[in-house]
Amino acid sequence: MRRFALVIVSLLLAAPAAADLRGHGGPVKAIAVSPDGSRVVSGSFDASAILWSPARHAAEAVLRGHDGAVNAIAFARDGRFATGGDDGRILLWRADGTGPERILTGHEAKVTALAVSPDGRLLVSSAWDRTVRLWHLEADAPARVLEGHADNAVNAVGWLPDGSAVVSAGYDGTLRLWPLDGSAPKPLAELGLPLNALAVLPDGTVAVAGAEGTVSLVARTGGVLRRLEGGAAPVITLAVDAAGNRLAAGGIRGSVAIWSLPDGRLLRTLSGPGLPVWAVAFAPDGVLWTGGTDRMVRRWDAETGVHLGAAGLAEVEVASDHPGARVFRACAACHTLKGDSANRAGPTLARLFGRRIATVPDYSYSEALRRMDIVWTRETVAALFTLGPSAYTPGTKMPEQVVGSREDLEALLDFLEIATGG
Repeated sequence: MRRFALVIVSLLLAAPAAADLRGHGGPVKAIAVSPDGSRVVSGSFDASAILWSPARHAAEAVLRGHDGAVNAIAFARDGRFATGGDDGRILLWRADGTGPERILTGHEAKVTALAVSPDGRLLVSSAWDRTVRLWHLEADAPARVLEGHADNAVNAVGWLPDGSAVVSAGYDGTLRLWPLDGSAPKPLAELGLPLNALAVLPDGTVAVAGAEGTVSLVARTGGVLRRLEGGAAPVITLAVDAAGNRLAAGGIRGSVAIWSLPDGRLLRTLSGPGLPVWAVAFAPDGVLWTGGTDRMVRRWDAETGVHLGAAGLAEVEVASDHPGARVFRACAACHTLKGDSANRAGPTLARLFGRRIATVPDYSYSEALRRMDIVWTRETVAALFTLGPSAYTPGTKMPEQVVGSREDLEALLDFLEIATGG
């Protein structure tokens, strides 16, 4: 039987920059921003999704429910959100992330992309089973299956702004239009090389890109209007801002190109650590969110290209020159040191040592944790991050994290003894 749980996450890795959200145990594959910009959800190869509060610079919930990588995320207008994974399933989560209210099944291979219709009633998905599927968000009805791509890998989907049709792109090199009125689908463009991503502009123009590293702007009636050159590396993710003034493309070599629209002028290229950028998403205020192989969620000022930094709660609590604070800083997105557990994905660490596992009163633990007979001491905390959660606390669904350096581990334990009050 499948289990779905909010789980504790401790992330004892190298210290992130102030603006970066670190919480995943694997590459970040998907990012979505809520319609009001107050929440961000990221999905990862570690089979989890994380619900973030940008204002608090903290994780609100870590969501487990997929049996493989979380490749796609989409927000509904009412604050709910959907996740799609390698397991071929789509989970529709409650707005507060407390659990999935529905599980949508039917795809026979990994789900690659999700998008909610302009009226908020339908969800469209694509997968590596050659299909695009339409799901009703308010009714438990079978999905409408759209078939026509010549290759199994359908990699991207989106909606025309008026909601009259769906567009999809895939490994077969075609961009296809699927009218909802039942009229025949048609190819909008045949670009010859595998396509990885698309984004629909407010005027109905479709930006699509893939293996050759060029972004093509395709008219909603068909035909390529313009090609945008941002480098030779394959493009793996696209996003357009709400006003249709900026288009961002993330690439396999770790950079993000940003163009102004409608003139198609390359404004700048954002450079990260040189690892693939799998996800880009614009917030309503124009801030650009990115995620990639380095496991980080980053935000940027798309107008200036500045990597944004903000002293949120995570930074204030660990403003210490203790060497263990550097190791702990990545944990601060999910755990407080002295406060309660409100608005964090994990319980407070206040008075950690000497406390039995799963006993913080204001935190909802999984049943697996409640059954364990562990008291947190210097030795048991060290064991957790030496053996790893799956070995030390089997069945907990915690992301697999270890502290590989003995020096870092000792520094962390010293810091926790001081900072948690015992």
